[in-house]
Amino acid sequence: MQRLAIVTTHPIQYYGPLFSELAKHLTIKVFYTWSQAREKILDEDFGIERKWDIPLLEGYSYTFVQNTAVNPGSSHFSGINNPTLIGEIETWKPDAILIFGWAFVSHLKALRHFHKKIPVLFRGDSTLLDEPVGFSAKKILRRYFLKWVYRHIDYALYVGDANKKYFMKHGIRAHQLILAPHAIDNKRFETDTSDVQAKRKVLGIHNDDIVLMFAGKLSQKKDPDLLIRSFLSVAKNNHLAKLIVAGNGELENVLKERYEQEGNIIFLTFQNQTTMPALYKMADVFVLPSRGPGETWGLAVNEAMACSKAVLVSDKCGCAADLVQSGLNGYVFKSRDEEDLSRKISLMLNNKRKLQAMGCASFDLIQRWSYNEIILAIEGLMKKI
Repeated sequence: MQRLAIVTTHPIQYYGPLFSELAKHLTIKVFYTWSQAREKILDEDFGIERKWDIPLLEGYSYTFVQNTAVNPGSSHFSGINNPTLIGEIETWKPDAILIFGWAFVSHLKALRHFHKKIPVLFRGDSTLLDEPVGFSAKKILRRYFLKWVYRHIDYALYVGDANKKYFMKHGIRAHQLILAPHAIDNKRFETDTSDVQAKRKVLGIHNDDIVLMFAGKLSQKKDPDLLIRSFLSVAKNNHLAKLIVAGNGELENVLKERYEQEGNIIFLTFQNQTTMPALYKMADVFVLPSRGPGETWGLAVNEAMACSKAVLVSDKCGCAADLVQSGLNGYVFKSRDEEDLSRKISLMLNNKRKLQAMGCASFDLIQRWSYNEIILAIEGLMKKI
């Protein structure tokens, strides 16, 4: 089989299972460039040290390339520096290389080094959603710089519509753009058999209740405070309405101090991967109220849809244009707009039966956003190459 080298920083819950499936179709080797992340890592946004509780390193070949950065990490350009990376890749002799993200010392070096030597595939999910309106010197310089970066790639595996527009704005041509949709392990979420009713009962949730849920980092970017305020403005005296807020982060203590006494707000701590399917299935609606910057997609929306849930998503989420069909499986609201969010919440609290139909629509829609579609895209591209 053809040989594909993959360069990415560290194992994550979304790509480990994908690599395992891809290895059934191609000979791959993943070169992880943040060697310090082999074990637990400190997640600064969650504010906790975490390790995912599903296998991320099974079913495919990989190596952790020594990272010599003084301050190692994936949050800054100099945090990923691997002097032996290019040599290790060349020794493996791939037919093509797939690089996840350019904004690290080693990844940019690899892009430049392998340009015109072997086909260079690139995966990134940036969008223009947070780009300031109007012209500025900084904006123009960044545009020129990014066009220079992307001149070193042969194909861009774009994840959705907003990401496609970003690549086109920075010089990627139509024949270089290959849809490889952002996806999660749909089957793991679809087939979870947890006793959801028992879990709802423990939390004081009854059969007739309508449950909205937020699950993620309690950060300014995610804007959970906006969600709670909007929910309470609509449902404060509605004993059938509940809101679950699951996660940790910088806003955790402030939010709990403000709202923990509210009878229909339920706070839960960080939930690891094995418990996430049951968490989504306890809800009727999943809400991602992000204000940005940097909510390039929102894979939690994929997870909720795989669990047959209606979704309510801000227009700053990269997934909104692709995954949310207004009135069919949910709604999109204007970010930071409490009135618009309250109005959409009110619509969803008024009809539990319609929410069930929306959940079914979500399930149907998300089937097209799967690992299989990514694998078909990469496999087809490798044959073309």
